[in-house]
Amino acid sequence: MKAKPMNSDQENSNKSQLKEKNGEHPLGDTGQLIAFLIFMVIWLTDSFWVKWTTLSAETVPNPMRLTIAIPVWILSGYLIMISHFIVHAACRPAGVVRSGAFRFVRHPVYLSAILCYLGLVISSLSIAALIVWLAIFGFYNFIAAYEEKILIAKFGQEYRDYQRRTGRWLPKIFLKT
Repeated sequence: MKAKPMNSDQENSNKSQLKEKNGEHPLGDTGQLIAFLIFMVIWLTDSFWVKWTTLSAETVPNPMRLTIAIPVWILSGYLIMISHFIVHAACRPAGVVRSGAFRFVRHPVYLSAILCYLGLVISSLSIAALIVWLAIFGFYNFIAAYEEKILIAKFGQEYRDYQRRTGRWLPKIFLKT
């Protein structure tokens, strides 16, 4: 069975639906997968095989690095655990999500991934992995900004108020009332 060719109105409709799919960047999932693969190849290669940029790891003992990395991983796991189900729940709130980790940061799912990568960087002190981590952070910041534009268009002032009260990556602890 042959598929019918689409007219230009159908193509434009499909493109706009792609951009609006769940309020996410159209290349967000693919970009995250590519970023993960690049990071893991660089981190594993530099940390366990060639060790080009892990010279500082020799001066900082494993227990000290893991004392920092493990709490970062725990925080990462906690963030994903309390936030991921909210964005995919069948009974998702109609308005701006402000419960769970979303009370503290606007993108806890992305922050969870960023922290997981950071824990790996800390565990090996790989400068090459740190550089890739910085690029990944830039990518997440880019897709978060893109998605926030969609959310502003969808929720208007309600989302702007949420932005004013809630940090993108770090909680806004001291608010002027």
